[in-house]
Amino acid sequence: MELDLTIPPQTPHTADLVSQYMALTKNVMPKLARTTHGHWPVRNDHCFQRIVLDAVCGGVWYDHLNRPAYKNLTFQQVEQAVRLCDQIIAGDADLVALNAQSLVWRGKARPTKIEG
Repeated sequence: MELDLTIPPQTPHTADLVSQYMALTKNVMPKLARTTHGHWPVRNDHCFQRIVLDAVCGGVWYDHLNRPAYKNLTFQQVEQAVRLCDQIIAGDADLVALNAQSLVWRGKARPTKIEG
């Protein structure tokens, strides 16, 4: 019997993903919003955090997580948050729609009617 000595790919630790999420929402996304992604509906770090966390939680994040959110995210939640940030940056997730849904959950906007 031969031993498999290959090293499995490392799974990032929750703390590493939280650091990545914070860098994306506090630095990368606001900078993109001010430069190449001027069509985005938000510019501030806390807005990106609200939108991403609401989407991950499926509602107003503080109804699902203790504060501060970044210290209370599960591995799966922060993994989803980082993935969603990457998708938003790449244009594979619709930030306008995500923001609109977040505002609906918060009672600050009405659901849009779908024509059809």
